Amino acid sequence: MGTTRRPATEAEARALASAVRLRILRLCLDRALTNKEIAARLGANPATTLHHVRKLVDTGFLAAQPSRPGRRGSTEIPYRATGKSWEMDIRESGVPGGRTAMLDAFLEEVRLAGVEEGDYTRMGLRLTPEQRAELSRRLQEVFEDFSALEPAPEGEPYSLFMAIHRDTTRED
Repeated sequence: MGTTRRPATEAEARALASAVRLRILRLCLDRALTNKEIAARLGANPATTLHHVRKLVDTGFLAAQPSRPGRRGSTEIPYRATGKSWEMDIRESGVPGGRTAMLDAFLEEVRLAGVEEGDYTRMGLRLTPEQRAELSRRLQEVFEDFSALEPAPEGEPYSLFMAIHRDTTRED
């Protein structure tokens, strides 16, 4: 059971080592958005956003959808997340910043949603390596189960972030 994640190439890991690019993937998860729409949602310059969009397209994390007519006779290209990032393991890539980018993207999304809008739980544990592995495996199963669900058209969008880390404040 579960997704077997393959090691990310250096180019893939570099593409995912950006909080902005991770946020773009999240924005394009449910619907295709144009570069202009992405930039507006991020509060960013469209030229800067286009750089990130191109990097994600080049590495297969975003896919261009059929073009559509835009304003004043222009042509717009919407982009949709491919889901490829869920299949990647960036831990062994040697590219710095991947985990930091994930945390930064999470913190920005929580800030935008409002801290009071989230459900948060913290707990301290003292686990053997085997118990920690079991906890990680079981939590990953929950992620896998929910990632396999068909999106509910009437559902509200949610994001989920999980972290297991050493509690250095409690070390002997």
